[in-house]
Amino acid sequence: MPRRHLHVPPTAEATPLRAALRELRASLDVPQEFPPEVIAEAEAAAREPRLPEADATDLPFFTIDPPTSTDLDQAMHLSRRDGGGYRVRYAIADVAAFVTPGGALDREAHTRAVTLYFPDEKVPLHPPLLSEGAASLLPDQDVPALLWTIDLDADGHRTAVDVHRALVRSRAKLDYEGVQKAIDTGTAEEPLALLRDIGLLREQREVARGGISLNVPEQEIVERDNHYALAYRAPRPADAWNAQISLLTGIAAADLMIEHGTGILRTLPAAPDGAVGRLRRAAKALHVDWPHHVPYADLLRALDPREPNHAAFLQECTTLLRGAGYTEFTGGELPEPRVHSAVAAAYTHCTAPLRRLVDRYAGEICLAAVANEQPPQWVLDALPELPKEMADGTRRANTVERECIDIVEAALLRDRVGETFDAIVIDVKEQEPAVGTVHLEDPAVVARIEGGTTDLPLGERLRVRLTQADPGAAKVQFAPA
Repeated sequence: MPRRHLHVPPTAEATPLRAALRELRASLDVPQEFPPEVIAEAEAAAREPRLPEADATDLPFFTIDPPTSTDLDQAMHLSRRDGGGYRVRYAIADVAAFVTPGGALDREAHTRAVTLYFPDEKVPLHPPLLSEGAASLLPDQDVPALLWTIDLDADGHRTAVDVHRALVRSRAKLDYEGVQKAIDTGTAEEPLALLRDIGLLREQREVARGGISLNVPEQEIVERDNHYALAYRAPRPADAWNAQISLLTGIAAADLMIEHGTGILRTLPAAPDGAVGRLRRAAKALHVDWPHHVPYADLLRALDPREPNHAAFLQECTTLLRGAGYTEFTGGELPEPRVHSAVAAAYTHCTAPLRRLVDRYAGEICLAAVANEQPPQWVLDALPELPKEMADGTRRANTVERECIDIVEAALLRDRVGETFDAIVIDVKEQEPAVGTVHLEDPAVVARIEGGTTDLPLGERLRVRLTQADPGAAKVQFAPA
């Protein structure tokens, strides 16, 4: 699912926060400006990209992204098929049309691996003149793309898949809130209206194969009475329907790779019994009813992320998604395991090449598979190192996200040290039962608690006092009030 990122408005209030974010970038050795030779190569590529022969600009594609996004990787067109079923056309930005293998732009992308998102700025994988300009699927411009065509039957099962290069033109840049409103009010025209139909069918297929999607509430900065605060946002149904289109494509791509014996998969091992047992204890503590005969995936689908105890439990469930990685294979020797346990199928990343390095290579492998050809040599040469490069890039991105949330929380609470808040205790350290983690309902903060003289009441509400909040020196910390 596309990740929503914290955004800091350009106000005087944000000044200490911005200073802390600059220090964070320096401490993580985050790459900043692109070298001159990279910019020069990007400018030349933007002027003269490698254009495909096929032209699909007659199809009225649309994109769905946060309102301020300009690095648009995907555009879709949905339609009904004669005789029943659906056709999903999914255009993915063709970054290889702009990046020359082994060139300065390519080498720089390998050092970055992923786009990094900070609340005050982003550190892109590719120069913005490409990722937010010539290569982005912005409306009303002709852009080279990898055009996926996936046919589904009336129950949402995949019946056919094709991918080839084509020139495409998006007609509309839509956002999640507007899409949800249009579908809910019945004002969405087909093909947008079909997003709900196809999304719901694919969710049913996910249930059938035992897959899970975590609807974890996300933190966002909101304006209240001329100042800014943190709040939780529960995902909309349209977020999940849009994610199902990307999942559908990633599963189809993985199947193509496996069938033709070369590829790079996104894998996740099954959670160990101990981790599931810990979640059962957390469910009991948070008063989440989890009968022993109910599978984990079924429980998650029954939770309401707007309920504080459900939201806290969903956050705990993310621990089962740790351990995801990339696995490459060639010569027909398939890796084990090759399934992503949360998707409950073989799966690969292929739908975000503007923001994720591996997707460009996955796209090339799938093009070759459909053509029944060997992937280009530059792809085969890069495959052995890609898992490590992506692991390093993903680790840095996760660190950025985690540290940014801590800094934002501290910046927005720095003037409230000593105040008390209502919270839920969502975790208690086994060896130090007076130390743990609390989940505040308002503001939307998850932070450490310590300093009490008695054991913390896991799963219970507790009045807590803010003891420290300094975006430049210390994370947010509470104590029992």
